[in-house]
Amino acid sequence: MPTVTTTVTGGSNNRAMVDLCPTARVHLLGVGGAGMSAIAVVLRGLGCRVSGSDLAGSPVLDRLREIGVDVFVGHHVANMPDADLVARSTAVGDDNPEVVAARQAGIPVYRRAEILTAITALRSTVAVAGTHGKTTTAAMLSHILMAVGADPGFIVGAVLADGSIGARWSEGPWLVVEADESDGTFGELIVSRAVVTSVEPDHLRRDRPVAELEAEFARFCAGAADGLVVCADDAGAVKASESRDGVFYGTGPDADYRWTTLRRDRHMIVGEVTGRDVPPGPVTVPMPGDHNALNALGALAMARELGVDWSDAANAMAGFEGVTRRFERRGTAAGVDFIDDYAHLPTEVACALKAASEGGWDRVVCVFQPHRYTRTSHLWTAFAHCFEAADAVIITDVYSAGESAIPGVSGKLIWQAVTDAHPDWDVSYVERLDDAADHLVGVLRPGDLCLTLGAGDLTDVPGRVISMLAGRR
Repeated sequence: MPTVTTTVTGGSNNRAMVDLCPTARVHLLGVGGAGMSAIAVVLRGLGCRVSGSDLAGSPVLDRLREIGVDVFVGHHVANMPDADLVARSTAVGDDNPEVVAARQAGIPVYRRAEILTAITALRSTVAVAGTHGKTTTAAMLSHILMAVGADPGFIVGAVLADGSIGARWSEGPWLVVEADESDGTFGELIVSRAVVTSVEPDHLRRDRPVAELEAEFARFCAGAADGLVVCADDAGAVKASESRDGVFYGTGPDADYRWTTLRRDRHMIVGEVTGRDVPPGPVTVPMPGDHNALNALGALAMARELGVDWSDAANAMAGFEGVTRRFERRGTAAGVDFIDDYAHLPTEVACALKAASEGGWDRVVCVFQPHRYTRTSHLWTAFAHCFEAADAVIITDVYSAGESAIPGVSGKLIWQAVTDAHPDWDVSYVERLDDAADHLVGVLRPGDLCLTLGAGDLTDVPGRVISMLAGRR
């Protein structure tokens, strides 16, 4: 049965953590989410007996059942097995019936971060953090290490391109972990090495102003005991790493690993990397966009710092298949291509649109769904100029992600910011997704790209519009 032990790391930094023995019986609440499903996969790899529940069925739950996880749909007291411990996602509150039942039964209830911290204690962990770019960079690094035979474990917060959950447990020396800054717990991870892609305002609250977010990243950087790789093109990442030596990647002359673009199209970007005794030769990144070139460079730099031969790493990168919702091609109908991307911060939106504008489509028609009321309330003015590369823009209402509505905060704020700054742009506010789909059917034409951007349920719109266009023939 798991116990709570105290492990001493980083000098006088004492941490109490869960001791995950292979015979542990673990129940996970919110198991269908990207973070908890990945933990379920790893715990099964460790030999634990794993069960879990989530509000609704999904393909992720089906995949978990295939690897032996007992999955329940809905949160009910009857779901509670004879567990040694319960872990919950940040979306699961104290009033959840399974949380209440566990506590009444004397079963310890842990946060996701506490379980993830215990997992990072079992291997030399390479953590990839950043307000954007971390998922793709972590997936790229995991792919490279797999391709060169390093046998890594990994925990990536997205479904992979082949449909599998972004997690794996192995007996290899390295564990690659996407370190999520959203709730401030990424600083709890036990990290050997780290990559920092970016630090920009996000996940802000009254008790977490920008200065606190920056301080959390600085502490995260300081905790990377054996090495730090930082994006030199991102001022926030550079600032966060000031307290310690790091290896820098980017496009500027001072970067240790420097990228120069050679050519690009709608499918890829090809460049040359110089510095740190990198042999000459092109590097192909099979995703478009300068931002993905930087993501790839961060992954390649860390792989090199881990001892991977550069040529082997570059060859592996060319075979990267991507992750879902990162410039993911969703199909074609009536001569219109559809791509879906998770971009939901201003910089991410601008980068995704720039990549799309370089793809040779006649027009880029963008649909953007703001994500979270809190984020929208803090950042709505920052979206004013980020749609420049689009030919037409549709902005929907906010995807709540479980938050309560904030009076006066809606997607219309972003629409107002954009139209005030650029009154001649083609920008529409269409509140409901059903209406947005109908609107798209009316405005899309052959040769267009329809690019959906956002971290919410807008991802369902491309399939609906494709079906509507196909049915119109």
